[in-house]
Amino acid sequence: MRTGRASALTDTGRRRPQNEDTFVCDPPLFAVADGVGGAQAGEIASRLAATALEERPPAALGEEALAGLLQEANTRIYGHALADPAASGMGTVATALLVDEAAGTVAVGHVGDSRAYRLRNGVLEQLTPDHSLVGELVRAGRLSTEEAEQHPHRSVITRAIGTEPFVEVETLTDVAEPGDLYLICSDGLTDMVRDGQIARLIAAAENDPDTAAEALVAAANNAGGIDNITVVLFEIVEGEPAPIPEPPVAVEPDEDTMEQALDVPPVVPDVPVQRHGAGPGGRWLALGAILLTIAVAALLIWWSLTR
Repeated sequence: MRTGRASALTDTGRRRPQNEDTFVCDPPLFAVADGVGGAQAGEIASRLAATALEERPPAALGEEALAGLLQEANTRIYGHALADPAASGMGTVATALLVDEAAGTVAVGHVGDSRAYRLRNGVLEQLTPDHSLVGELVRAGRLSTEEAEQHPHRSVITRAIGTEPFVEVETLTDVAEPGDLYLICSDGLTDMVRDGQIARLIAAAENDPDTAAEALVAAANNAGGIDNITVVLFEIVEGEPAPIPEPPVAVEPDEDTMEQALDVPPVVPDVPVQRHGAGPGGRWLALGAILLTIAVAALLIWWSLTR
């Protein structure tokens, strides 16, 4: 199996002045982060989390890798809040999925009340528990699912990334099948659109991620759009898994290579001037290339005289 089509869409909604959601749609990694802390602090936190996830080493797969990436996000956000009093208390919720095509599995890392779903044979299943006040009450049997959907404190979260020095990341591994469609979304969708309607909208879109993403965001806005709305969808299809790229290996030049380099006169590349955007930036690029060439030539001469 392998990852097929994928799509991501985010929208500010109809009530919020700015968008504090951030997404990652970079196969085999997909994620949604929903910032908390208000104004710019929440946006910064969600972006820091997304950046930490995007820096995943290509060979890092599975639950442990995801948990480590989210812990790294926690460290960065917590440290930023300590260094900047204006960002004190900021954090983010995040849900990330990492596909291991060779193993046929999807690892899930989760903190907060964003959600991951899997649609299989027309049945939509929520894979992640809500780390929220009403979520805890539902699991304790003190609230029904229907009561939770209308509860005035349904947006109160019990776990977030970056608000404490350490965060407990919930992980699981889902065994994928060709034909599965995965959805990650912020609560801006699920507070407005019920699971049954989500499944119907995806089915009406014939499981096409682009069309489904647009339909889901539009439905949340039509229902009131009280929060930022972000959705990421991707499908699992038949096929050979893509090879995992090998990390680059640094090769030290031997003496013969250095001697050959000394025999070659330095060449100043003809760098064209950039004529779009930055204006004089192209001339700085040319000057930088000349200075770099001079520095390399000087280094080679010094090496020859001191060997």
